[in-house]
Amino acid sequence: MGTLTALDGVRNATTILEGMRAADDLTAEASRDGGTRAVRLLAQAIADDSDQLTAIASVHALAQVFDEAADDTLVAVLLGASPFLREHAAWALGAKLPRYAAITGLMRMVVAGGFSGMIAQRTLQTWGHSAPTHVSLSLEGALLGVTEPGARARLVETIGVVPGSLPARLLQTVAADPAEAAVVRASAIAALGDLLPIQSIISTVTDIAYGSGDLADVARLALVDLTAQSTPRAPWSRGLSVAQLFLHADIDGELSHVGAGDNGGIATLLVRLGDALVAGPPAVTGKGSIERVITLSRGTAEHALSCLPEVGSSLSGHAFAAIPFFGSPSSQADSWPRRIATERGIRRVLRAAGTVDAIHLRMADVGTLAANTIARELDIPVIFTVAPDPHAGIRALDLAGKLRRDNFGTVDETEHFWFRARLVQRLAADAAHTVLFPRPELAATIRELVGMDITAHPERHSVVAEGIDLGVIESAKADAAAAATADGAVSASIAELDALLASLPAARRHLPVVITVGRIHRVKGMATLVEAWAGSPELRAASNLIVVGGDLDRPSADERRELDRIDAAVPRADGPDLGLLLAGHRANDTVAGWLAATRRGRRGLAAAGGAYVCASLKEEFGIAILEAMASGLPVVAPVTGGPATYVEQGVTGFLVDTSDTAALASAVLDALRLAASPFGPDHAERASDMVASTFTIQAMARALSRVYVDAAAENADREVISR
Repeated sequence: MGTLTALDGVRNATTILEGMRAADDLTAEASRDGGTRAVRLLAQAIADDSDQLTAIASVHALAQVFDEAADDTLVAVLLGASPFLREHAAWALGAKLPRYAAITGLMRMVVAGGFSGMIAQRTLQTWGHSAPTHVSLSLEGALLGVTEPGARARLVETIGVVPGSLPARLLQTVAADPAEAAVVRASAIAALGDLLPIQSIISTVTDIAYGSGDLADVARLALVDLTAQSTPRAPWSRGLSVAQLFLHADIDGELSHVGAGDNGGIATLLVRLGDALVAGPPAVTGKGSIERVITLSRGTAEHALSCLPEVGSSLSGHAFAAIPFFGSPSSQADSWPRRIATERGIRRVLRAAGTVDAIHLRMADVGTLAANTIARELDIPVIFTVAPDPHAGIRALDLAGKLRRDNFGTVDETEHFWFRARLVQRLAADAAHTVLFPRPELAATIRELVGMDITAHPERHSVVAEGIDLGVIESAKADAAAAATADGAVSASIAELDALLASLPAARRHLPVVITVGRIHRVKGMATLVEAWAGSPELRAASNLIVVGGDLDRPSADERRELDRIDAAVPRADGPDLGLLLAGHRANDTVAGWLAATRRGRRGLAAAGGAYVCASLKEEFGIAILEAMASGLPVVAPVTGGPATYVEQGVTGFLVDTSDTAALASAVLDALRLAASPFGPDHAERASDMVASTFTIQAMARALSRVYVDAAAENADREVISR
């Protein structure tokens, strides 16, 4: 084909996704061609401001051209004026031998932080293994000129991943220096835990561990890293141990944080799923069952230390482990710079757990990036749930004209589309097994969006629907039925709902409730729903709207942006008088009670016949939608993605383009009419029966158990052969 023809393939691609896939052909052809002409063609493409997509593809193609001129071009791009090209050059240079002229530019990016800093740090880490002295001396020199604590902490963290005695001595000095900021010392202390357990290092860390406060907690974890031994599988153990991860949540067995920050439906799912996995029968007769599940999420250093005994227990059950971060939690989008801390925390948990037979990863985020690295290091099979994310978002923006060749790099600098898409591609290719959500025309959709042919090796892929805990739903429905009677007892969850509804004016207490549950985040569409409701006089006159989710008292940056949109549509102080109630995040059991009461109504506070709305821009499947349907509510859900496989249009709900506020408001009115129609009870029963027969957490656990058992057995067979 040749480099020029491959460049034309990228340039002439009709969609952004096609262009991104054509970049693979460009890389292959440039690698084969090599030479001055290939470098010249790629350099010309990089300089073309009108086609940022091809420019990025050309940067990565240069990484596979083993030529001095190619290296010089990449260094020039790294030191150039374009921020997005600098980022991709820093990434591409990681495939090259160390280029000393590039180290200063990479260090500047580490100092600046953010996603680009993480990319530069990865390249310096790679180079540190082949040129440790030069890299460590450069980092030490940079540290002398940087005073801002966050930037110093990032440099110290980078020094910690370079092998050798020089970095070790510097880390000890910084760790013990009371003049250093706490965040800088924490980076040094944590990095010491990754080194060889020589006496001087143990003494330094021990002295700090005997203190109090956050630094002492970090030091205690570092001592664990320095001295703990991997625990072998207990001889009486017959089942498998499985790990699952969602980094950007505070997951506990009681689901007490659900709906706040990034604690969305995935947090609920992992708790219920872990419980169901260990409670289930053997997945395959004679081959074992799931004996232990370890769910990893974020937490403090103190929490991370306290959970290790449970993680290391030989008893069966569902354990929760924390990956600690120093300082306040960051959002999913802002957590990329915590890659090294995430790897360290995951390694610690998996070592404490002893033998882990499989780890299930689900997101194209820093937690998955780090966990995949540690799984390869510890030879743990990876199960990866493949979803067209960010691919579906790329296509939607492309079709809307918001993502174009001339602005792709600028948008990518914020959204990291190229990196996340490549991460999904790599994980899907390397995973022991992939799991996919049901969706209409699944094979064609995955081929079109992700570029993956699941029909080529069907034995490596399983389609597994998510499921809900029907026990929680049935209990909530019973509570709502009892509370609806004149002398029935009112459960704690329904009492909370009553208190909220009581803030409505008397003139609005005869209306049914429209309820939505989830994170207050742009992709979840909460603000869009409020705008649709507020902008439709008919819908506003026909219902009250309850938004469940978010931390209203201490909102994250993402929550703050969406709450500002909500306040612009309906001022917070006027909300109850107008029929809008912001409930904040609530425990999952409480939400189940509210869903059931939304269907039955509350005497003197809300009419029966409410509806549930999911206004997400994208919904891969939809746990909350299933919970609402199991409760008997008609639902409104996105027309694309998983809900289209189980929502019957006009029968159990309505599928709609959730980005269109007029269409969304109209669909919500249709759902309310459906609930109030003579056939409403029949449709509600149909929805409940459908969920009960198909989408239980137990059914999901059974399907995944088979996947885990097979992946573990295949990995064990490979180990035997390799011996």
